[in-house]
Amino acid sequence: MRHLLLSRLLRRASSPSQPHHNLQLIRALSSSSPLPASDTDLRKYAGYALLVLGCGAATYYSFPFPPDALHKKAVPFKYAPLPDDLHTVSNWSGTHEVHTRVLLQPDSIPALEDALATAHRERRRLRPLGSGLSPNGLGLSRAGMVNLALMDKVLDVDVKKKTVTVQAGIRVAELVDALREHGLTLQNFASIREQQVGGIIQVGAHGTGAKLPPIDEQVISMKLVTPAKGTIELSREKDPDLFYLARCGLGGLGVVAEVTLQCVERHQLVEHTFVSNADEIKKNHQKWLSENKHIKYLWIPYTDTVVVVQCNPPSRWKAPKLASKYGKDEALQHVRDLYRESLKKYRTEADSKDPAIDQLSFTELRDQLLALDPLDKDHVIRINKAEAEYWKKSEGYRMGWSDEILGFDCGGQQWVSETCFPTGTLAKPNMKDLYYMEELLQLIEKEDIPAPAPIEQRWTARSRSPMSPASSCEEDDIFSWVGIIMYLPTSDPRQRKDITEEFFNYRSLTQTSLWDDYSAYEHWAKIEVPKDKDELAQLQARLRKRFPVDAYNKARMELDPNKVLSSAKLEKFFPGMQTVQHAK
Repeated sequence: MRHLLLSRLLRRASSPSQPHHNLQLIRALSSSSPLPASDTDLRKYAGYALLVLGCGAATYYSFPFPPDALHKKAVPFKYAPLPDDLHTVSNWSGTHEVHTRVLLQPDSIPALEDALATAHRERRRLRPLGSGLSPNGLGLSRAGMVNLALMDKVLDVDVKKKTVTVQAGIRVAELVDALREHGLTLQNFASIREQQVGGIIQVGAHGTGAKLPPIDEQVISMKLVTPAKGTIELSREKDPDLFYLARCGLGGLGVVAEVTLQCVERHQLVEHTFVSNADEIKKNHQKWLSENKHIKYLWIPYTDTVVVVQCNPPSRWKAPKLASKYGKDEALQHVRDLYRESLKKYRTEADSKDPAIDQLSFTELRDQLLALDPLDKDHVIRINKAEAEYWKKSEGYRMGWSDEILGFDCGGQQWVSETCFPTGTLAKPNMKDLYYMEELLQLIEKEDIPAPAPIEQRWTARSRSPMSPASSCEEDDIFSWVGIIMYLPTSDPRQRKDITEEFFNYRSLTQTSLWDDYSAYEHWAKIEVPKDKDELAQLQARLRKRFPVDAYNKARMELDPNKVLSSAKLEKFFPGMQTVQHAK
């Protein structure tokens, strides 16, 4: 924290307004003892202070998201390359990383407009970054990035209309906290709360519930700052075609600066978690989809276990027994025993007796177990079976506010591939969601894939945003989302490389066997660009088949003709902007 404060003061110390006051603050922070009297000592300690300040500045600029207390006091960046040191920015899972000299954090729409106009004039890239959570690093660009972490204010709350207008840099968790005092909340949530609002809508993020659409459907108006046309206001009434296109625009049409969201009354949910199996799922699936406000399945490969999580308002339950039959320690005991047994095999007897093991959470235990031998199928199967036992002893109910209940501990760093595909309507589900899972689990066993648990399956209603993977013109359509994973529980480069190769083999087998048959398309934040030219051409053809690529590229040409907001990844997804330009 001291380094961060010092880096702020270093920039302010050069200001002519209060040089002596700033220097005193720097001295006070850089030394806890009285200043020496001699000039020699003064120069020596001043040198130490500047060294500390330099380290603090380097630390600060290496991370685009300083603590919230510092956000509000930060000086907006001007559009100019930062100092010669490179700033490393990586996504949450550490699967993608870039080094850049240009990382801007404007604190207002005029500052953002100025940054984009300058980039447009100088033909420089400036990719919207968001919180950097996308598993495929969709917001990363070595050429330059802009992040709205300093634009994180709630601008207006209309309790009567149940709407909120916010700056797009606010994080979901902060927005939920601000809405609480007004008795409001968001309609649905993704698993993680750290996304900036602009980012979570731009990639088509979603929660679960067959009657609830992806999160971009909560947007009723927005301000989009574009390189060529400045700030434009979009809504269902004002330029609806561009509004729907830009709601899930992948940051390629403009930087979302302000958003008005439709909220709902703050409410509690009762979460019911229980263990089922494939046969029982088939018997009850249609009923469960229609009766539960939120529902998801956690499939555990190499077992017959399916964890079912249902969430509903308390009024549906007369007197749910909130307490689980087993305590936390009992639920974790099987996993702890496996970990101790595995430590004896892979390490030493002494390691297995470490009392700290009893302090680890379930996801931490799973990560530690996988780290011992992540690609050994038999080892992974033992872990999956231990996970099944954990869930059997975790059955029960819990009640809380929706923003607390709908979160999900996804575990540590991981590779993820999530697909979305249509599965009929709520009144007439076609059951393809279950057929998909049946084939996927059979594929895993046939190919001996060391697939860890869980494979998470969720549902949403359709979205009217044409770039959403769940887009549809039919109001009653529902979509299933299925995510496969491989964890990265180690920092060892060779082991991470081996896991990465195995994951892409897993993903490739899934794509070849399932995607075309089920009209499945990956979540935008999880599409990886293939290195092979033929595979890349196939990806581009698939995207063009599902999404309005020409309309999207045309809008890009109008709003961002110099490709300021683009990136290598976006250009791979949507080639052909020049073709659209010549056709105009």
